[in-house]
Amino acid sequence: MTLEEVKHWTASRPTLADALGMEITAVTDDYIEGRMPVDGRTHQPMGLLHGGASVAFAETLGSIAAALRVDNTRQACVGLEINANHLKGVRDGWVLGRATPVHIGRSTQVWEIRITHEATGALVCISRITMAVIDLPAATGKVA
Repeated sequence: MTLEEVKHWTASRPTLADALGMEITAVTDDYIEGRMPVDGRTHQPMGLLHGGASVAFAETLGSIAAALRVDNTRQACVGLEINANHLKGVRDGWVLGRATPVHIGRSTQVWEIRITHEATGALVCISRITMAVIDLPAATGKVA
């Protein structure tokens, strides 16, 4: 899919990504990139980027990236596990995320997501998500 096709596909219904202001900015065969604002929507009470917002950003990028690797008429990708190390606090601006594949298998995918501060380039968070690749009921002939 092209960047414009991914934007259209992900904009088809309201999501957490919309509520937090996430945007997909690049789609290639090797990675997917996005950005998220650091503002009142994504702050924790001390005025820093909320760790949960970083994890939601990482999961969004990893999930979209995984879905782009399967035939969505026959399979879906669902999260099995995610972890994150929060390395640097950010108070404002934007964070950028890049999801790159670690493993693309028949039944699982593993993606690494690096989140950096747009203005300084500092690594803010590093995350890894494991996705299960499941067959959709219509593709198997089974009733859900």
